[in-house]
Amino acid sequence: MYSHGSESLINQAREIQEPELQKFYSRLVKLLQVKELSHETLDSLQRLQLILFANKFTKILPAELQQKLLSLLSSPAEQLQVLGSAVLRETLPPSGQELNFSEENLSQLNTHAAALLLSQARSRADLSNLCAQLIRSLESRPSEGPTQSLMFTLPVLNTVFTLSPECLTEDHVTLLSKKLVDWLRYASIVQGGGASSGGFFTGPRSRQPLPIAELDDDRSEVEGSVVSVVSVTSSSSRLLPPKERLREKAFQYCQRLIEQCDRRAQKKADSELQKACLVEAVCILDCVCAEDASMVYRAFPCMKALFGRLSSDLSFARVLLPIAQFYLNHGEMDTVDCERVWKLVFGQFPAELFNDAFLAYELLRFLRLNLENIQSRAPEFVQFFPNFLKFLAWDSPAVVEDFVDLLPSLVTTGTAVELLHTLLDLPCLTATLVLQLRSTCLPIADPNSRGLLSLEAFRNPAFRGLFLFLLRAQAGSGDTIDRLGTLHELLAEAADWPRVVRCAQTVPVLLHVYFNTVVKMDDRKLLAHLVLVMLERSSLLLRIPSYSKEIHRVFSCHLRRLCKLHPSLVVDQSHELLEFAGATANVYNKEEVYTHVVWVLGEYLSVSSDSRCSVKLITSCFEALEAVLFEITSSTPPPGTICPAPRVITTLMSALAKLASRSHDLIPRASLFLSKLRTVSRNGSVAWCADEEDLVAIVTRGEELWSLLKAPGVAQSVLTPPAYVTTPRWHRDTSVAMPLQLRALTSLTHSQ
Repeated sequence: MYSHGSESLINQAREIQEPELQKFYSRLVKLLQVKELSHETLDSLQRLQLILFANKFTKILPAELQQKLLSLLSSPAEQLQVLGSAVLRETLPPSGQELNFSEENLSQLNTHAAALLLSQARSRADLSNLCAQLIRSLESRPSEGPTQSLMFTLPVLNTVFTLSPECLTEDHVTLLSKKLVDWLRYASIVQGGGASSGGFFTGPRSRQPLPIAELDDDRSEVEGSVVSVVSVTSSSSRLLPPKERLREKAFQYCQRLIEQCDRRAQKKADSELQKACLVEAVCILDCVCAEDASMVYRAFPCMKALFGRLSSDLSFARVLLPIAQFYLNHGEMDTVDCERVWKLVFGQFPAELFNDAFLAYELLRFLRLNLENIQSRAPEFVQFFPNFLKFLAWDSPAVVEDFVDLLPSLVTTGTAVELLHTLLDLPCLTATLVLQLRSTCLPIADPNSRGLLSLEAFRNPAFRGLFLFLLRAQAGSGDTIDRLGTLHELLAEAADWPRVVRCAQTVPVLLHVYFNTVVKMDDRKLLAHLVLVMLERSSLLLRIPSYSKEIHRVFSCHLRRLCKLHPSLVVDQSHELLEFAGATANVYNKEEVYTHVVWVLGEYLSVSSDSRCSVKLITSCFEALEAVLFEITSSTPPPGTICPAPRVITTLMSALAKLASRSHDLIPRASLFLSKLRTVSRNGSVAWCADEEDLVAIVTRGEELWSLLKAPGVAQSVLTPPAYVTTPRWHRDTSVAMPLQLRALTSLTHSQ
């Protein structure tokens, strides 16, 4: 939403009257007639843009003002170009002037004029006309080196073709191919017109074209700068059709550019330019090889050499990713060993550059866009999930959407358990990454590092193994560590670090994605193991405010879901489930999980769910739950805790009644307890329930269950109904009268 000040300005702009607006137009025309443009002119242009933006209806400016604004597009001051283009995009051009750009205007095209051109195209016909004009302007240009505006014309054409591919005719393709071939031939001989050095008020440099190589903008900035030699076009190349010639010339040009980038840059600006050129050159070679597979064998020696030269320098990571894309796309065409590439991309990059936001974006995008190809060509990438999660641990809000897409591909039978532990310990990984950076930045003797107990622990050899496990690059060294409680104590002070808190907020989202994926695998042995992990880890979490509650909520949701899909899991893990349900302490500190564990025991511990369920097992479960319910309803809560939630008590009561209905020998014990509970509550307030309304609800539930147990046959039908009752399909069953009755009612209630 807008701030109060911004809303005030927008309201003023909306409320301006037409006479006042016409006066404003006239004043602005006079200001634009002055050669030296003042701050008042800039302020007036900004105000005009706001007025036009805030108005509901698009306005038509006076013709004189329109022409003045168009002239700003070729102003040496970029700020005036920006403002002129912004204003014109908010207006309708005068009648008859739509897209009326002459050859002279097109020759002066720049970024802002190009944006205006595209904004005025209101139909595919307009785009076709614009395309034709731009291509005619290219046709009339000399081949000996493209002019300065070419860098703006070609992107506009690319945008037009993207929006409306049908605008690109075969004649256009032929013409563009021929022109691009000619420009590439001369690209290394003559430098194009000078570009603006940046800033709103900086004009273009007025240098004459000089013989110069692609990367040598300033001969003093690059070591060993020499002029590139244009290779002589072979007679066989001249005989190729235009598209094939362009492909060949682009291939040669990119290889020449890669060779030039072998020179060591002396300034950071030149180094960044080299990296950008290498990225584009590799990407173009990738596209060329995708169109003509025969070029793969010619390109790979260059790619191998480039990878070998750059792989030891991680500052070239942004270049190495396109090289990895090339290997991924064309590695099968040539017998190349890609293992070194994957170890670098999946291993070193995340481990050492996890805090590089640009690399995180590019690498995760590389994984998402090529996921199917990577799974077939480099299936070992799954083992690097501890490394990939470092990006998430470091900057969770920025990459969580990427991991929502990627996480399902990382869940396999072999990685599922370790991945679950890793997700739960993600805040610990965040804290460890912070400590790792601080440890390298702050000397051991630095007084600023004192007071951080976690940093001292990170440097302590006795705890080094705990942190090294979190920082591991690959899976397979164990699902988790034995001393998780110790690790959580060492990182206790990190619980309120902003980066750790933000990471903790993303874990529940990813856990839902994880469990949704695991369920589809339909591996009962794995699911049984995950039930144990949930019970165990419910008490082993980093103590971050509300983190445990959120994780318990996720566990509860998916524990119930897993047991509903596979009721036999309850019998498989009955020992561990009963042990968890029989611990009274879990009532107070794991209420959500405990409630659902009790519910699944009462719901699915029956012969109808699993034939292995015995009377002995039902009795053991009944006795464990009975002991807990008796303890919490006959004593005050432990110090530092609150009264158990009414839902826990009613769930325990319901579970006891369900179990008793399946083993009638238990009915007297259940009825006796429920009657005692009713008697105790009639005496007034009780220590285990602070709210009177909650107590009434508990007693009412107890009376309902007690009444049901008086009729064991009815109790079993109500408390453990058969499947055909809980999931009725009578309206589709052709053997009963229900469908006929429904059709009859439908015909009576709907008019013919």
